Amino acid sequence: MTEKKTDRRTLKTRRAICNALAQLLAEKELHKVTVQEIADLAEVNRVTFYKHYLDVYDLYDKLENEVLTDLGLLILRLQELNEDEFFAELIGYIYENSTVFKMIFSPNSTCQMRDKFSRIMEGLLRQMQKEEGTSLSDEYIDYFSRYRVQGSLSVISKWVLSDFKEPKEDIIKIVSWLDGNTTKLIVQE
Repeated sequence: MTEKKTDRRTLKTRRAICNALAQLLAEKELHKVTVQEIADLAEVNRVTFYKHYLDVYDLYDKLENEVLTDLGLLILRLQELNEDEFFAELIGYIYENSTVFKMIFSPNSTCQMRDKFSRIMEGLLRQMQKEEGTSLSDEYIDYFSRYRVQGSLSVISKWVLSDFKEPKEDIIKIVSWLDGNTTKLIVQE
C-alpha cells in the first residue's frame, strides 16, 4: 500500500519536473536551462531532481522519448479514422498536453521532437494514401504527405504559440478543410 503512494508521489514529482522544463524551453534554449531553474519551478530541491535525472539533457531525452512514444501510440490508434476524425483527435491531444506542445513548437526548442513527430505523421499519411489507392508514384506520395504534414503542423504551431487563442474546434475545421482540399488534389492526379 505504501508503494502505491510512493509511486504516485514519484510520478507527480517527475511530471512537475517535466512541466518545468517544458515551461522553461518555451522561454529559452535548452543549453541555457539550469537544474536549479527546473527545481525551483517544479518546487523540488536539486537532490530530488538528481534522484530522477542525470542533468538537463537526460531529462530532455527522457521527456522526448516519452512524448514520442505517446504520439506514436496515438497515431497508430488514429490510423483507423478518416482525416477529419484524425485531426480532431490529434488536436484534442495537443490541447490536453499544451505545456509539452508549447515546448515542441517553441523557437527555443531543439526541433528534434517536432522533426520526429513530423516524420511519424508523414509515415502515417503516406500509408493512408497508399491504402486509399492512387495512380501516383511513391515519390509523389512522399511529396504530398510531407506537404500535408508540414501545412497541418504550421497551422497547429501558430495556434499553440498564440497560447491556444482560438477554440480547438476552429483549428480542427481549418486543418481538416485545408487537408481535405489537398487530398482532393491528390485524388485528381
